[in-house]
Amino acid sequence: MRLSLDTREVGRVTIVRCNGRIVAGVETESLRTHVAWLLRDRRAIVLHLGEVGFIDSSGLGAIVRSLTSTRQVHGDLKLCNVPEHVYKVLELSHLTTLFDTHESEENAVAAFYRPAARAETPARVGRAVLCLDHNADVLAYLRELLHRAGYDVHTSSKRGDAMILMRVTRFDLLLIGSGMTTSAVTPQAFHAACAGLPVIELGSEFSTCDAGEAIAGLLANIEARLNPKIA
Repeated sequence: MRLSLDTREVGRVTIVRCNGRIVAGVETESLRTHVAWLLRDRRAIVLHLGEVGFIDSSGLGAIVRSLTSTRQVHGDLKLCNVPEHVYKVLELSHLTTLFDTHESEENAVAAFYRPAARAETPARVGRAVLCLDHNADVLAYLRELLHRAGYDVHTSSKRGDAMILMRVTRFDLLLIGSGMTTSAVTPQAFHAACAGLPVIELGSEFSTCDAGEAIAGLLANIEARLNPKIA
């Protein structure tokens, strides 16, 4: 089975789910190339290996080289959901101490959010805002805009990932896109995670109306929610 790489961002962390065989040839080259591409602007990477059916020496070497490349730019690469047969290879190769491995994606993400995490992340310079929206373009726009406005911005396109982030770090405000509150997946758990957290919902027109007017209104709304006037 050819190797496929499914990538998503969970706040500051990029998770890459590897599905298939990591073997010499196209598979190892695609993994190395993909990690190198991520390192253009990401420093915290998790390789999810739960769906890796087979790995050879070249595949293991590709993961080691990816770890080395990540640390050379002051980042880090962690492993999660490592199958027993892959873990045995790491043990036989005496590489278990080289890799930081975790049982789940959530544990790996949490490790990056600890104060002593190796990955170089921006210092918190403002109030922490979590943005949740299906639209990747909207998330990219919000991330850049709010960062320039002085906020510590984290983004996610999946509600489950947003819940992971809310469990591993504290946010001052949740900015949520249209339709994200109507999914049938664990709505009670999501609302419980948001309890006590100021929430601003983007209207369905946000991504299509005049950008200047939309963002001016949004920034004013964020300021009002984070710094309410004392009567």
